[in-house]
Amino acid sequence: MNFKTLGSHLTNSYVFKGAKRKPFLAPRGVFVSDNMLVVSDTGQNRVFIWKHIPTKEFEDPDVILGQEGITDCGRNANHKVTSSTLHYPSGIWTNGKILIVADAWNHRVLIWHSIPTQNAQPADVVLGQADFESNTPNLKGQASSPKANSLNWPYGVFSDGKGLWIADTGNRRILYYENIPKQNFEKATGIIGKTGFNNRDYASDAPIWPYSVKISDKGQMAVADTQFYRVLIWKHWKQAFEDKAHCIIGQKGFDDCGQNQFKLQPEANTLSWTYDACFYKEGVLVNDTGNSRILGFKSLPTKNNTPADYLVGRPDFNTSSEYKGNLAGTQTSLYWPFSITTSLERLFIADTGNHRLIIGRLET
Repeated sequence: MNFKTLGSHLTNSYVFKGAKRKPFLAPRGVFVSDNMLVVSDTGQNRVFIWKHIPTKEFEDPDVILGQEGITDCGRNANHKVTSSTLHYPSGIWTNGKILIVADAWNHRVLIWHSIPTQNAQPADVVLGQADFESNTPNLKGQASSPKANSLNWPYGVFSDGKGLWIADTGNRRILYYENIPKQNFEKATGIIGKTGFNNRDYASDAPIWPYSVKISDKGQMAVADTQFYRVLIWKHWKQAFEDKAHCIIGQKGFDDCGQNQFKLQPEANTLSWTYDACFYKEGVLVNDTGNSRILGFKSLPTKNNTPADYLVGRPDFNTSSEYKGNLAGTQTSLYWPFSITTSLERLFIADTGNHRLIIGRLET
């Protein structure tokens, strides 16, 4: 890794690759709470938990979910789906007491109401399926209409410790639960992006392909709307049930959907395949995955198409994923980072295309 490629806003950086005997493969989810690190090792169908933030390139996890051992990696542990298996886990959330995992390709969300302490520990609750042994999208297949308790490729989850938001990506909507469910197959209490729980239609002023949803301490909402190359911002999440987004990052208006706004190279106000966002201090960080960079906004934008104030991962705003530093391979720089999280002033980047995390101090 050439740490200079990260830019001046990320310092004291280092690479973390997981367990040395079987390192990460395309990790798509990362979350930190109370110095505990949780990573979705997506390509190997497992979730890792470290009780403390690792400081070396390799370190075995304290707990593995989805698999029995450190070298195991099969889809649903090479047998039928159960309460202990995973298939392409992505978004994760924890407050150090509860763990929630978007088990995307099993079309469900799993909840542990206490932090697991044993490998392959069964989940306590399943959402999106009637039981732990089922994994059909929308209960009856892709062609079936969604319901208040069904899911189709849920990639993102978030909680404020009380309620739960699920980016139900394949159904082009966000489901809201007033309280974190304690029973299997509970119905959502609210929906964002659709007029009803059974509605499959979508419009340009609603989330088209919501991959992640985040809520700030002030109640602001950010949705990474991947297919339209944008991030949607609401001043408060409660307004999202009735109002369209108050601000768009990455596009001029709701009907605009150009990758880098149809320009030949990225700019400070454009996005390409954005998969995540993260509130930070008074502003927001945006995972501009297709451009292999993180865009930083010191304050939360209030107008559409606002340019970023700074970036991480590229030498300037006009450099994309395809630049001369990658001619001999992508390992020297960020490449297709899917998710980000912060803890105090540290930034944790799932550098998915390079099968690793980048951890550093964020200076804005």
